[in-house]
Amino acid sequence: MTATNTDPVTKRVAGRLDVRIFSDRAESGAAAARAAVAALRTALADRDEARVVFAAAPSQRETLAGLRAAEGIDWSRVVVFHMDEYIGLPADAPQRFGRFLHHELWNTVRPGAVHVIEPGDDPEAESARYAELLGRGPIDLVCLGIGDNGHLAFNDPPVADFADPLAVKVVELDDACRRQQVSDGCFATLAEVPERAITLTVPALMAGRTLVATVPGANKKAALAAALDGPVTESCPASVLRTHPDCTLFADLEAYQW
Repeated sequence: MTATNTDPVTKRVAGRLDVRIFSDRAESGAAAARAAVAALRTALADRDEARVVFAAAPSQRETLAGLRAAEGIDWSRVVVFHMDEYIGLPADAPQRFGRFLHHELWNTVRPGAVHVIEPGDDPEAESARYAELLGRGPIDLVCLGIGDNGHLAFNDPPVADFADPLAVKVVELDDACRRQQVSDGCFATLAEVPERAITLTVPALMAGRTLVATVPGANKKAALAAALDGPVTESCPASVLRTHPDCTLFADLEAYQW
């Protein structure tokens, strides 16, 4: 059968993780959006509200565009969160992840409630505040990516903890993570990239009922290979996705062929 924009060119399973590979990032992002829309519709059919956590990164743009264009979702019943934020940037800095998601999705669909991480002068207190908001109910959907170093949110290999007792914490960003922010075009130089951030922890992300991962581009190749075929280990935090009961990963051939 000839692949179309709805048919993956490769399908496989890695542990409990369903993997779908498409010919390019536009198709993989659109497929991820369809999966996210389906999860949202299921949650809204079963409950009064849906609670969703979003990643903010260039790799997510195609998925967010698909969600932005989706019909038949009552966004007034959706409560949204994001999974990380830099510490030390001004509130109006264009690199702030809350600003990114407002621009790419939230300003268009108008969710019923938007919870933004605001590190301010006391990021530890903000971490506790955000953890309390997350803990008010189950998370129905997590839309995430994988970092060049295999991170999930800002859980870089040096700080990732699969049994983390916290839901949200302050972390130091490793150099590989900070370099990715430059290569992604978010910052002009490494010196401009903050050294600390607030992040949802690995257990908080894995607590989502449904996970949809979007992983496009050749720069993700090594991390994706380790996540799918290496050991399940905190040295590649994304490898833990293989243990989730309802996670689908969407990638393109640039990311997958190794």
